[in-house]
Amino acid sequence: MVSLSINGQTQQVDVPADMPLLWVLRDVLGMTGTKFGCGIAQCGACTVHLDGAPVRSCLLPVGEIGDGKILTIEAVGDTPAGAKVQHAWADKEVPQCGYCQSGQIMAAAALLSQTPNPTDADIDAAMSGNICRCGTYVRIRAAIHAAAAA
Repeated sequence: MVSLSINGQTQQVDVPADMPLLWVLRDVLGMTGTKFGCGIAQCGACTVHLDGAPVRSCLLPVGEIGDGKILTIEAVGDTPAGAKVQHAWADKEVPQCGYCQSGQIMAAAALLSQTPNPTDADIDAAMSGNICRCGTYVRIRAAIHAAAAA
C-alpha cells in the first residue's frame, strides 16, 4: 500500500512501489487530465508538480515520492499562478488540438510560482521540455506573459 498526497488529499493505493505516478493517477485514481505522451519523460504531457516543482510523472515511481505533495492539472486552477495561467490560456486561445496543454499549463504555473515576471529567456528555459506538435509556442509565450501581468 502506498500513501500519496494528491491535490491536498491523502490517497491510499494498492500498487507496486515501482509503478509510475502517471499510471496511478490515470488508471488507479481515474484522474485523466495528466496525459501519456512519450513514456520517456521527453515530451512534457505528463507533467505534474511535486512539492511545487514540475516533474514528469511517466517515469516517477510512486515509491520514491514519500511525503511529497503532488499537484495535478485537476487542481492547479486552485493556486494563484495556476488560475492566472488557465485564464490566460483561454484568453489567448492557446490550445489547438489540446493534447499537450495540461503539461504546458503545469510547467507554466510552476514557472510563474517561482518567477512571477519571467523574461522570454525564462519562459523558453522553463517550457523547453514541453513539446507541442501543433506549434502553438508563440501563443504559449503570450499567455505566460499575460498571466504574469494579471
